[in-house]
Amino acid sequence: MKGRRNPFKGVTTQPDRHGKLRHRLRRTVKGVRVDTYLPGVYGSPEFRAAYEAAVEGARAPKAKATPGTVGFLIETYLASPAYTDLADKTKATKRGRLDWIKAAIGEAKYASLLPRHVEALMAKKGGPEAANRFKKDLGQLYVLAAKRHGFKGQNPAKLADSRKTRQGGFHTWTNDEIEQFRRHFPTGTTARLALEVLLGTGAARQDAAAMTKNNIRGDRLAYRRGKTGQEVDLPILPELARELAHVPPAQLVLIGHTGGRAYKPETLGNWFHDRCVDAGLAHCAPHGLRKAGARRLAEA
Repeated sequence: MKGRRNPFKGVTTQPDRHGKLRHRLRRTVKGVRVDTYLPGVYGSPEFRAAYEAAVEGARAPKAKATPGTVGFLIETYLASPAYTDLADKTKATKRGRLDWIKAAIGEAKYASLLPRHVEALMAKKGGPEAANRFKKDLGQLYVLAAKRHGFKGQNPAKLADSRKTRQGGFHTWTNDEIEQFRRHFPTGTTARLALEVLLGTGAARQDAAAMTKNNIRGDRLAYRRGKTGQEVDLPILPELARELAHVPPAQLVLIGHTGGRAYKPETLGNWFHDRCVDAGLAHCAPHGLRKAGARRLAEA
């Protein structure tokens, strides 16, 4: 008896470089090599849509960027392991930034760009952090030009001046600020649960948004960091345990909104900052809670 035919040709399930099991599509379509990870559960609508988009994208004729241009460097980078091995969410964010660069200067000869050109483009970004991120992305392309194409000219991104950003990064919550938030949002509220999850686990927004009851293993909470693939296994602190007891029995995600649905990472961050404003802590942010948690561990 013959086994069932794989409906998704070229797809295998294997660990990535971080040891996380993921669905990978490796297939040649009309002479074009496709090698990418697919999101979602195998066979799900999200998975199927990504599979079809990858295959159809390979079938469609693609205009190749002219060698020697910034667009050519971007195409080289997108086909390299430095990009293909990134986590899906990181890859999508990076692709958006590279698309902006390609639209702005894709046809420019990379050997002709000067630091003043880079600084002029930096001025078009939304703020100092975005400007410096553009500088870093462009600099990475020039490193690739030297490695892959023997470019021996200057790296104008490296010579351009960085924009000044706030010192020390995100504000680290003080113990008084944590207690002020707790007083404003009592036990049993979603805001209080979100605070204890972020503070007690050190999770990033994307990880906190994705946590479900399946991450709870007795008196411990285990999850895999979405950005690095690192495994995390922590004891559930008493403050967090008290809030977890209030999660509705029928709700799978820990931090849910309407109908118990999960927040998107960006939406969770914006929603939580609004709750900080409600508590009189407009200068506080979710990332600052991670820093506070690290400080409390060091003090302990």
